[in-house]
Amino acid sequence: QVVESGGGLAQAGGSLRLSCDASTLTFVRYTMGWFRQAPGQEREFISAISWKDNSTVYAESVKGRFTISRDIAKSTVYLQMNSLKPEDTAVYYCAAEFMATTQIIEPCRVDFWGQGTQVTVSS
Repeated sequence: QVVESGGGLAQAGGSLRLSCDASTLTFVRYTMGWFRQAPGQEREFISAISWKDNSTVYAESVKGRFTISRDIAKSTVYLQMNSLKPEDTAVYYCAAEFMATTQIIEPCRVDFWGQGTQVTVSS
């Protein structure tokens, strides 16, 4: 399983950092990613970091503002969110796909989901 932390309330233009503890997994074999879901909307892919080469990919909506990284020693993946906007308000989910063959994680291929953490950005 994977467990997120770090959500909360931020003002527009502010920052938050999400963490995802994946210590129960063979971390180096999983592509780790982040999704978000706003009320009434579908779950949206945000970012992922590859198990093979640490390459990263971002949705256009967050490119240049969010940064994904991972600490192998801690089996933890992070999402640094800067320049937050009210439209970033959503529940954020950590996702893990075993030995993914593509950069972008498709929801149907996710092996483990976190429970979600709320991020609220006020204007």
